[in-house]
Amino acid sequence: MSFQDLNLNTPLRNALEDLNFQNPTPIQKQAFPAIMSGKDVVGIAQTGTGKTFAYLLPLLRMLKYSEQKNPRILIMVPTRELVVQVVEEIEKLTKYINIRVAGIYGGVNINTQHLDVIQGLDVLVATPRRLYDLVLRRAVQLKSIQKFVIDEVDVMLDLGFKFQVNNIIEILPPNRQNIMFSATMTEIVEDMIYVNFKSPEKISVAVSGTPLENIAQQAYRIANFNTKTNLLLHILADKEMYKKILIFIGDKRIADRLYDKLDEKFSEEISLVHTGKSQNHRLKNVSDFDKDITRILIATDVISRGIDLENISHVVNFDTPQYPENYMHRIGRTGRAEKKGTSLLFTTEAEKENLQAIEELMKMEIPKMEIPAEVEISTDLIPEEKPREIEINNPNKTLDEAGPAFHEKKEKNKKVNLGGSYRREIAKKYKKPKTRGDKNANRRSKK
Repeated sequence: MSFQDLNLNTPLRNALEDLNFQNPTPIQKQAFPAIMSGKDVVGIAQTGTGKTFAYLLPLLRMLKYSEQKNPRILIMVPTRELVVQVVEEIEKLTKYINIRVAGIYGGVNINTQHLDVIQGLDVLVATPRRLYDLVLRRAVQLKSIQKFVIDEVDVMLDLGFKFQVNNIIEILPPNRQNIMFSATMTEIVEDMIYVNFKSPEKISVAVSGTPLENIAQQAYRIANFNTKTNLLLHILADKEMYKKILIFIGDKRIADRLYDKLDEKFSEEISLVHTGKSQNHRLKNVSDFDKDITRILIATDVISRGIDLENISHVVNFDTPQYPENYMHRIGRTGRAEKKGTSLLFTTEAEKENLQAIEELMKMEIPKMEIPAEVEISTDLIPEEKPREIEINNPNKTLDEAGPAFHEKKEKNKKVNLGGSYRREIAKKYKKPKTRGDKNANRRSKK
């Protein structure tokens, strides 16, 4: 089947021809008639199989020209980078169509976005928190939403957007079409579908958690950060094989530390993206990597979902993610559009359970590789790897130890706990019991 066989109009066909897209992917073929029918749809497909076009093509096909100001299509995504990408995809597909589209996300001036959205929109792409802020400002009216798309809802919930997502869903018109696409399906997502979707048609071109067959996976058992870094330096030196590398790290502090290490040798080839960086910095570094200006990109999971980056030869998991779904999304940045890709996983003994969860989800064991002999095995630990010192009930600290600030108290400040001897001492001094408030007792003592 080609795109010509789908019920597309001429402007959309022309836009696809300009993009040199000839044949739809399986998820695009199956989703098109389901979404066109107006039913609620839930799509499960491996990352890198074209889920964004799977919902954009039918939605844009059904969208009629209108001059009303309130948006009719709402697409909610978890990250700023994904907002920018979806807006770019819409602009490509609507090259020959008069469509008003805007993307809103945090990290930039909300007043500027306020002015943009009140000009009038057909399609709104947004992250949950910034959308909720603009709704509270009454800058965005959602009463005209006809089609509601949730893309990568599982990561929205992981990022703590459950409150905003539920509140946005509550104010949407009840008579709307709900569409959800993801590479993984969790219990909390299934609960959300049960509550908010009306008899959805489920489309699954792969079992949730199934990796793409064109991605070769390898794992290395490595003890610590410095040994991982040494192996990475050894790997990156081979520029012929490792042409374009995306390195994922869950902790942005470790990401900063790794960047400083690699920057010493690959300063002109490396860039960094995480939530601690400004929005302009993040967008520029992602763009430089996508355009092959840089060869190496270190990133946290902020860009592991849905971001379509061209020709990534290798994905390196510098750590083993706690949630196996995150691993699936990470490795899905390579091997896109049926191209070959490779994933490398660096795992420690402390992450053994995380590795087992990943292999259980994929129903396969990741091949374990030996560390090359020329890679130095380090025993030095970085601060994040050292055991935390807990002073309370510390078994390693004896009572006789004194810190550098210890000094003996002056004699007058050494208080003695008299305890139960207080009354006896008073009795010796006054020859009678000292009783407060008992007049009879005091009268008896005078006699």
